[in-house]
Amino acid sequence: MNLIKSTGTFSFFTIISRLLGYVRDILIAVLLGAGPLADAFFVAFRIPNTFRRLFSEGTFNAAFVPSYSSLIKKKKQSENFANNIFNLLLLGLFFLVIIIEIIMPLFVFLIAPGFEGDSQKMELAITLTRITFPFLLFISLASFFSAILNSHNKFAIASATPIILNILLIGVLLFGKILNDQLVYYLSYAVSLSGILQFVFLYFFVKKYFLPKFKLQIKIDDKVKFFFRKLLPSIFSSGVTQINILVGTIIASFQASAVSYLYYADRVYQINLAIAGIAIGTVILPQLSKHVQNNKKEKINLIQNKALELCLFLSIPAAIALLVASEEIISSLFGYGSFVEESVKNSAKALFYFGMGLPAFSLIKVFSTFFFARHNTKIPFYISLISVLLNIFISIFYFREVGFLIIPIATTISSWFNAIFLFIFLKKMSLFSFNLIFINRFIKILAASILMGIFFNYLIYFLEDKLIYKETFKSLYLVSSVILGLSFYILVAVLIKAFKITDIHLKY
Repeated sequence: MNLIKSTGTFSFFTIISRLLGYVRDILIAVLLGAGPLADAFFVAFRIPNTFRRLFSEGTFNAAFVPSYSSLIKKKKQSENFANNIFNLLLLGLFFLVIIIEIIMPLFVFLIAPGFEGDSQKMELAITLTRITFPFLLFISLASFFSAILNSHNKFAIASATPIILNILLIGVLLFGKILNDQLVYYLSYAVSLSGILQFVFLYFFVKKYFLPKFKLQIKIDDKVKFFFRKLLPSIFSSGVTQINILVGTIIASFQASAVSYLYYADRVYQINLAIAGIAIGTVILPQLSKHVQNNKKEKINLIQNKALELCLFLSIPAAIALLVASEEIISSLFGYGSFVEESVKNSAKALFYFGMGLPAFSLIKVFSTFFFARHNTKIPFYISLISVLLNIFISIFYFREVGFLIIPIATTISSWFNAIFLFIFLKKMSLFSFNLIFINRFIKILAASILMGIFFNYLIYFLEDKLIYKETFKSLYLVSSVILGLSFYILVAVLIKAFKITDIHLKY
């Protein structure tokens, strides 16, 4: 396996999906802004989308891939194991969706209690969540298919699948002016339809490796029990950032438009998290699991150091860019139509504090993978549980005083806590050690990132008049600045050898 090439393949399709996601969110911002309709839709969309991220962005892999990879050479055993998991997921998720649909008013109250004072917004949120919730069933099963493909080191198809969701939503949004207030309903139906299409799309590719057979009589052997014992802790620990955002959405529902502010800020940093954390964690897990099983310590150490290096190489400069130009980024991406200047400023403040936590969000994904490859989900789970409780405590304790901004602040603080303690336990258990190459590269990555930050800050200052809210072509100036800043960073990184072109051809 070539780490950089495999990560590059995964990242390429992820970037396309996220760019289409930006187009989708720009259209939503123009048509819905940050008002009550947007708040209701984002709550309805947040639940299935959170589950999509929890299942598809590496968390399901964390429990499934190590177990399935160890059985790949034993075809019959691997097929039986995968089929048992598939059937249990299908039955469990089907009944979960039915139950939640029945008790939807209570469910929506639990995830958006602040809507209770506005009966119209609450009724709308209940209706929209009922429409979007079946997405959970199909996207979870689609994620199961993705895990099968990833176990066979096939990353392209799985990473391309979310593009379907964004294409459907963009298609609906293009008719936004015609649909008016009905737009949120059509968007919700498109969410559920995309889940079905993603499931069918992946089925055609996964059947080469696995053909699911539906059975009511399921053999729950030791391997299946072991998998489900790992599943919940792995989903919780690997998806802790998404859980923190979900907690934030619940608390933000008590402040008008705050759900929307957080949604738009969340969308911006997610593209880097997808590459610097999710892509790397997903790509290294199958190979790292095999090396752990075969006790190849040199290979394990090499992959872990290179994964950490690549994670920091991508996340540190991105975090600096968000701190330097959070308002300009939000304004250029979403500052049109119904998304007024006040909304830009509030979303930008949230993005600034999320930016401080971006390296931690990515490190959590990578460090957790080091544990998951060893079938250890307990330690990441306990650390993540404490992290979420810390996030809830800070958010609730300071919400009245600080308002919705305490949510990104609390998320960042709790995420750094999580990342630091994951690292401490990795060192304490002798599961990770730095090599000299990493230490040398890390210093150079910091230097290149700081120089890039100075250069990017100068660009933003130079183009200040072109990036103000009222400027029509501000997005073009921002994109130009980002491309120049990224080019400068790569050039400096290559010159000071923080990154070597020859790394692209290294195999692990």
